Amino acid sequence: MTKKASDFQIKYMAKMYRGKEIFKPLNTGWIDENVACIREYVANIFFYRKEGKTIMIDAGYNYPKVAEKMEWLEIDPEEVSDILITHQDTDHVGAVEDDSDGLFSHCKLYLSEIENRYLTGEVRRRVAYKLYKLPMVTINNEKVLLKDGNILDFDGIKVECILVPGHTWGHMVYLIDDEYLFTGDTIWFGSDGGYSFLSPLAEDNKLSLKSLKKLEEKIRSKNINPLVITGHTGWSQDLDFVFAHCDKKCSPFSRRAPDPDAPYDAYDESDDTKENTRNSGFLKAKH
Repeated sequence: MTKKASDFQIKYMAKMYRGKEIFKPLNTGWIDENVACIREYVANIFFYRKEGKTIMIDAGYNYPKVAEKMEWLEIDPEEVSDILITHQDTDHVGAVEDDSDGLFSHCKLYLSEIENRYLTGEVRRRVAYKLYKLPMVTINNEKVLLKDGNILDFDGIKVECILVPGHTWGHMVYLIDDEYLFTGDTIWFGSDGGYSFLSPLAEDNKLSLKSLKKLEEKIRSKNINPLVITGHTGWSQDLDFVFAHCDKKCSPFSRRAPDPDAPYDAYDESDDTKENTRNSGFLKAKH
């Protein structure tokens, strides 16, 4: 999978999802004093900063404005040395693919050992209810392969790695300092709460639902209340909202937007500007 795959999505997926309330990413900005995000078309990438250390969560599309938007946030790419990867879809690893601009070629990548099987070609990523096999992703960065339950420490930043298979076979979510849960493509937020992520893109929808329920049980058993931050639909700290429909799939064929002419496909970034990033304060929760 290459930059060509990102360009394909821009051209065709915008048409496919227009008039459907599916992708609702945050604009570029800070969620709070620790977490920043960059909007890349229909997805977000995230940065977590604590006591001078910055780590990155997912690497977005093969996107031409990453460096520019990082400057809006006053984050230097050279200060990022570690990237947590939830899964290997091109809207989550594009900036580290071998034909990217190389902005993060110095970074070490962390991903599940199961997910790495896509990168080695042992298994192939299938979408559209297994009817379409995606091209392979090629990445040359150094990789650290993770197991479910691994605990990482980045200069005092604690990261718990939680395996949530379904969307992909090795999808990971990351609980950081027991205060932030980065969920990648496990949860989709509608106006009435969270659902299992888009059903046509899952390797196994039944497994997705099972994994999401186990994730809810794990988080609630810890008696914590983290910010739950998704890859495509913003964030919430209301766990009842987050897991409201964790036993249900989100189907893009049934999520019709009130205004079919509105740009709910989210590829219109005209309101994602440096001025808004610098002057709008913290980003609001999406629910």
